[in-house]
Amino acid sequence: MADIYTSQDDENTIEQVKTYGFKTPKAPKYRVLRLALAKSLSIDTPPDKELDTIIGKSTEYSLAQVTGLGKTDNDGALDYDDATRAVLSIYHNEDLFSAEVRYLKLLQRHIRRGLREIRTSWNRSHSFSNWLREELIFDSPAEKTISEDDVTQLTAALKEIGLGVEIRETRQGLRLNKYALYLGNIHHLDVLKKGLGKLSFRLGVPDDSITLEVGSEASIANLYIPRDPETWRTVSPQRLNEWAASRKAEKLPIWLGCTVMGDDFTMDLAEAPHVLIAGATGSGKTVCLHTMLCSLLLTLTSKQVQLALIDPKGTEFAAYHKLPNLFGGLIGKNIVEAATIFDALIEEMEKRNLRFMELGVRNYEEANAKEPMPRIVAVVEELADLLMQARDLETPLVRLAQKARSAGIHLILATQRPDAATFSGLLRSNISVRIALRVQKHTESSIILDQKGAEALLGKGDMLVKLIDRPEPIRLHGAKLTDDNIAQAVTHYSR
Repeated sequence: MADIYTSQDDENTIEQVKTYGFKTPKAPKYRVLRLALAKSLSIDTPPDKELDTIIGKSTEYSLAQVTGLGKTDNDGALDYDDATRAVLSIYHNEDLFSAEVRYLKLLQRHIRRGLREIRTSWNRSHSFSNWLREELIFDSPAEKTISEDDVTQLTAALKEIGLGVEIRETRQGLRLNKYALYLGNIHHLDVLKKGLGKLSFRLGVPDDSITLEVGSEASIANLYIPRDPETWRTVSPQRLNEWAASRKAEKLPIWLGCTVMGDDFTMDLAEAPHVLIAGATGSGKTVCLHTMLCSLLLTLTSKQVQLALIDPKGTEFAAYHKLPNLFGGLIGKNIVEAATIFDALIEEMEKRNLRFMELGVRNYEEANAKEPMPRIVAVVEELADLLMQARDLETPLVRLAQKARSAGIHLILATQRPDAATFSGLLRSNISVRIALRVQKHTESSIILDQKGAEALLGKGDMLVKLIDRPEPIRLHGAKLTDDNIAQAVTHYSR
């Protein structure tokens, strides 16, 4: 008798893990099913009811296969069914020992969610053991000091470029080690700047990955040196939920992740008032975009903010199609729908400006105090793809970038091809807040930030954020959001 069902996609994931993860194609499937269960249980929110539905061919499993129900040592396996019921009972705060149907339903949801998370967060070309360590083995709290060997190695490398400096403080960040150097001679700063490439070579870290920051104290310069990826600490998506529960009074609050030392970083999109996000494939651009959207959905209601979504790929924004109050009633997936949304946004902008005149006010803030209306955030997932299909769509975008702020309308534009054709001078002059993830060339970094730097980022959510009121970009590490985090944000906003 079947107790648990999986989809064809789930079965493909199981085979991928056995073949490329375990390197043992003939390994029993229950090993992957139990890993999937463990992964799902590491997520704070319960799995969605949609996981009950399987479209197309399904595969059946019994509890004997999944949890070892009825197995003994003589069978070469153990019975973990009671333990599994106990864990699920605690997770869902209900007695699943006396509710068989409910137990099977929840067990299936967790297993299918875990398989989905494996499918979306692990690539068969990457180390499965590293994935397990990052996803299922939680790191200990950050150490505040760095080993003596690291300090000795850096001191020797500095001497080789002609600097006998004093290291006054060390601190371990999420991915980088911070060293506060005391420079006794003002000319040492120039020597240090010119020697960063040699330091990278001497310390065995990627070229140009060591960054320098002038400290707040006199004669102090801070060096940030990346550690081995094996020692990186991931920014948990739970940080987003914790921030959302205690956020301050920003009008359009956006949480982007953590600073290199692990502090939360927040910005107000209403003050931006528009943002460009760019980065190469695999840099974390789309996850950053989802983080921004989830920030809004977790902190505001449909009466406070309305989303206008354009996704030429047709896949990235699928999780948001059930949002209430979606501007235009749909997600734009082609140039015709995108043009329709842009035209509607311009019409709404002009309509609001006329209403402001009738109310005798100058801008959105004054109008909203008299006649509440939601701010509108328009998000384009792949700007380059959109403009490649229809160059004339740049005209309404520029018009919105120039005038929409005062009407409470804001743009978030994302692209993986940051070139002059995609991000033209007209757009660039009207979008001052830029977020750069890792790019291939320094010329692409210059297009995004008006300076080099993004080509030396570490990938996986490592980013530079250029704000209006700060002369230098801020380096941040983004969180690793899952499909369930997005679903939770959508549900919260919909409620």
